[in-house]
Amino acid sequence: MTTASLLDELSWRGLLYQHTDALGAALSAGRISAYCGFDPTAQSLHVGNLVPVMGLVHLQRAGHRPIALVGGGTGMIGDPSGKSTERQLQTRETVEANGRAIGGQLARFLDFTGPAAAIRRDNAEWLMPLGAVEMLRDVGKHFTVNYMLAKESVKARLDGGISFTEFSYMLLQAYDYLQLHQREGATLQIGGSDQWGNITAGIELIRRVTGHEAHALTMPLVTTASGTKFGKTEAGAVFLDPRLTSPYRFYQFWINADDRDVPRWLRFFTLLDRAAIEALEREAAEHPERRTAQRALAEDVTTRVHGADVTRTAEEVSGLLFGGADPAALSVRALEALAEEIPTARVRWTRAAGSESSSDGRSLALQDALVTAGLASSKSDARRTLQQGGIAVNGVKAGGDMTALGPAHCLHDGYVLLRKGARSYALLRLEN
Repeated sequence: MTTASLLDELSWRGLLYQHTDALGAALSAGRISAYCGFDPTAQSLHVGNLVPVMGLVHLQRAGHRPIALVGGGTGMIGDPSGKSTERQLQTRETVEANGRAIGGQLARFLDFTGPAAAIRRDNAEWLMPLGAVEMLRDVGKHFTVNYMLAKESVKARLDGGISFTEFSYMLLQAYDYLQLHQREGATLQIGGSDQWGNITAGIELIRRVTGHEAHALTMPLVTTASGTKFGKTEAGAVFLDPRLTSPYRFYQFWINADDRDVPRWLRFFTLLDRAAIEALEREAAEHPERRTAQRALAEDVTTRVHGADVTRTAEEVSGLLFGGADPAALSVRALEALAEEIPTARVRWTRAAGSESSSDGRSLALQDALVTAGLASSKSDARRTLQQGGIAVNGVKAGGDMTALGPAHCLHDGYVLLRKGARSYALLRLEN
């Protein structure tokens, strides 16, 4: 991709919402440095953050230098944009820990070593030592209260109330832009469409202090065709951190995308080229039941965030729970991942000489196993379900005369997958 075609690339992908008039000329004139800020007010980025992240990715692919700014300073306050109430303030230690985690996640997307190597900065470096008087003299004097009140991020909060702390956030972000302009030569800031007011404040500050021209580019906020909030599930926000959203659930979020959303999300969140995306759109239109486009989307994004091996594991678990895959073909990693998604119980073998289930006497009464796994309320309930043919062991229907499990029933020397009916699963981890 050439610098001249960057805006065209962002435009056809639907990632271009608004930009300053002279940006196209600046991009065509040579390599520029562009930044986007990420406040560490949470332990992890979520999928909604991926739009500006992908903006930095496309800038780097076009030969420009991206700057990932972690807001160790602004994160102590929090951006009021898009918020209806005051944020809960966090400790410096929490913000620093969040910042380290977010920095690692950004490394999944940006190349910090190549010819157009990305750089990471933390605004705590210049904001934390900044004195109140210095801030008011060197930054505050350049902005009238009327100018600040006209910004959408402030206007939206006036009726409900906005503290002076959050009211001042715009000035801190403007100061970030000035600092990165002076320290790193940044002449472009990108962000979501709700950031336009904050970004243009930075442009104004740079003009007043240095006399230089700077630019802004915003991207759309993601919506869903069904009207639900993007990135939200019944379990809450979809995070990039596997401790907060398991890779399987992350993969499932994309697999379950509405047919109407997939074309836009393929453009937003993947680097597939136009021909590949349009081919997936045609396939989806002709055979929506195959969910080919959703699988391509889920594979691409999950691999970028979690890696190819983790994606294959998520695909295995998905294939079992929703595709009828053979449990005997599951890898150990898939069984371990499955244990995080369905009811799982650790149980010990019983030993009885001459047991019918095992030459060494190890066995487990199947009725007890069903009760322990939560698939039956009692032994009598378990017995009735078995007699009705409602139980499968490792995908194979258990006959009414089956009474015990033995080592021969184990997958990878210790797992037994039980299923009641079509969709109620439980996993046993058998130990000596």
